[in-house]
Amino acid sequence: MADLADLSMLDLFRIELENYSKLLESGLVDVEKSGDPESIETLMRAAHSIKGAARLVGLDAIVGLAHSMEDVLSAARQGKLRLGSEYIDRLLKGNDIFISLARVENTSIEGWLKEQGAAIEELSKKIHAILSTPPVVQDIPEKPPIPKEQGVSKLPDTQEIAPKQQEIPVKKDEILKAKPSEKEEESFVRVVSESLNRLMGFAGECLVQAKSAKPFSASLLKMKDYFMDVYSNLENIFYYTKGKDIPREIQERFGESLRQLDSLREVLSGHIVDFELFSRNLEHLADKLYGEAIAIRMRPFSDGLHGFPRMVRDLTKALGKKVDFQIIGESTKIDRDILEKMESPLTHLLRNALDHGIETPQERLAAGKTEEGLLTLEAHHSSGMLHITVSDDGRGIDIEKLRSKIVEKGHCTPEMARDLSDEELLNFLFLPGFSTARDITEVSGRGVGLDVVLTMVQGVGGSVRVETKKGSGTSFHLQLPLTLSVLRTLLVEISGETYAIPLTRIDFVIVTNQNRLKILEDKQFYTFENENIGIIDAHQVLRLPSTERDDEDINIVVISDRMNRYGLVVDRFLGERELVVIPLDVRLGKVPNISAGAVLEDGSPVLILDVDDLVRSIDNLLNLGRLKKVGGYRGLKEAQKKHILVVDDSLTVREVERRLLENAGYEVKVAVDGVDGFNALQLDRFDLIVSDIDMPRMNGIDLVKKIRSDPNLKEIPIIIVSYKERAEDRIKGLEAGANYYLTKSSFQDEGLINAVRDLIGGP
Repeated sequence: MADLADLSMLDLFRIELENYSKLLESGLVDVEKSGDPESIETLMRAAHSIKGAARLVGLDAIVGLAHSMEDVLSAARQGKLRLGSEYIDRLLKGNDIFISLARVENTSIEGWLKEQGAAIEELSKKIHAILSTPPVVQDIPEKPPIPKEQGVSKLPDTQEIAPKQQEIPVKKDEILKAKPSEKEEESFVRVVSESLNRLMGFAGECLVQAKSAKPFSASLLKMKDYFMDVYSNLENIFYYTKGKDIPREIQERFGESLRQLDSLREVLSGHIVDFELFSRNLEHLADKLYGEAIAIRMRPFSDGLHGFPRMVRDLTKALGKKVDFQIIGESTKIDRDILEKMESPLTHLLRNALDHGIETPQERLAAGKTEEGLLTLEAHHSSGMLHITVSDDGRGIDIEKLRSKIVEKGHCTPEMARDLSDEELLNFLFLPGFSTARDITEVSGRGVGLDVVLTMVQGVGGSVRVETKKGSGTSFHLQLPLTLSVLRTLLVEISGETYAIPLTRIDFVIVTNQNRLKILEDKQFYTFENENIGIIDAHQVLRLPSTERDDEDINIVVISDRMNRYGLVVDRFLGERELVVIPLDVRLGKVPNISAGAVLEDGSPVLILDVDDLVRSIDNLLNLGRLKKVGGYRGLKEAQKKHILVVDDSLTVREVERRLLENAGYEVKVAVDGVDGFNALQLDRFDLIVSDIDMPRMNGIDLVKKIRSDPNLKEIPIIIVSYKERAEDRIKGLEAGANYYLTKSSFQDEGLINAVRDLIGGP
């Protein structure tokens, strides 16, 4: 065990072990179905490579286990024994040891092996004992080999991972050759996820900056038009003055100026052409860079499926069922973050399908079906979205039984349950703890319910729906964004500001006449396809000043969660956009109704609305009885608002502070640092100043001192804001003349708004 001190060698070994254990798990399950000799040879090489690598780092127990597995696989490859269910079970248990070891930290490997040593040795003996077992003893008949041209379930081809090496590899660098296929000549490097996220951010910023060059091109063309107008006027004046009583010297200078202007016009025209070409090339290059950065984040669907065939096999045996598990779309590209989040919900859906959906062989035969059920997991792209479907051909969901269960659990009255549609009834499946299982088993009926699926899907901005037919099966359809870095959104205008709403969270949009809104129990609603949808003004939910509408048409965005659906009235629809998501600074905490930010092509910031938070905010307003009618109130007049200057070098912080204050009814202007802020004070009158401390050129403390030393400004109240609660900053700020010292976490509990009202009153 002396080599255990060589941590870099162990890192290589664990990476190799992780790759080969995935190959062994999926391969053994597939061999149990097909018995393909070529697949057995691949698994034999994997076990051989694990044995050699383990010997190199001095893990003798793993060497013995891998050697036993290699001998059994070799015998199966030569036709000396047939790998039935019992033998596959033993080999999978051996592979479980490899999987567990790959997850152990380097410094803990020695202790882990001491704890597991006896169990590993016993398992090695059981696996090796397969060689002495008569080949006729099998749990299930051997399935005939599938001809090679027909194909088998595709295995991760990792033959290049297992090079033809000696029992003890000679070179340290030859331990790991992590190439996924002989057909792919690619090399791989490990990248820290934070670095990848920063790369995505920079690529997105490059794309935004490249597209922001377009307005400059239009400005140059407009400049050229102005230039031509001036040139034409001067030329007319020149020809008009010919023959007039004007000194010859002035006429010559005038003529020379026209010739210079003509040369300048040619240069300007050439530069405009060059700039347009440069702008197009830059945008094309930035687009390619961004596309490559996105591609780095994308992984094939198969990368997240390694444990599913094994899980389905084991559960099928435990439940006494026969299931054909098919995976469609293994090469479909998925964002790595979404792929990681998919494991738990997909596991839950597959377990439910095996336990609740697919019947036993006897039940299926009695129902006129084949004794083997079909369970399908499919992934594909459509309309710019990722679609994942888990379907089975089992008994389906009994809608009437579900209706009774809903009433039994007290979710609604029998009268209400009778009027619910099938879709509305199926939505109850996603309530926390809701389960139709009568018995508590290891597989299901544990009170977990499908809410884990809904929580994950909505957490990434997706949606889920259920289709079922009694006696024919059930399908769960998950619609997800292709990536969490780019979001397809609908841009809307509210109170002159642009906001983005994820398309996946919009049920539909409506443009209708205000006269078509109805009132029932003092609440406005709109009837769409026989459904009454509550109507709420977005200005009130976001606490923004209302804007007067020029016509009677209103724009409605219909949003919902599983229990409630509302129509959000906005000022205008601005079209769809794909936005590069910029997370809000974690130090700001959770900003109400906002999930993230982005930057538009013209460089202006936009906030992305959090639909779930919006629905909760509307619920709260309804419960408090504070909802006003659409168009029933007017915003505060701009002239009546009090003016506040926000000084901060962070774009995100400036925008959050500005919107918080504007939502409270104040007029706000911003400055990027202390110098910019002091210059703004010379040009306009402000009732209050909110300033950061750490800024370039002039920090907040110096700005406070400069304001207090100016006789025209010294009476303006000042709030100092800092990221952290630092005693020295508080003392310096208050000594310099600030009236308040706040941390930016105060934004979460309206501490900033309360301080502003305390100093200057309401807006």
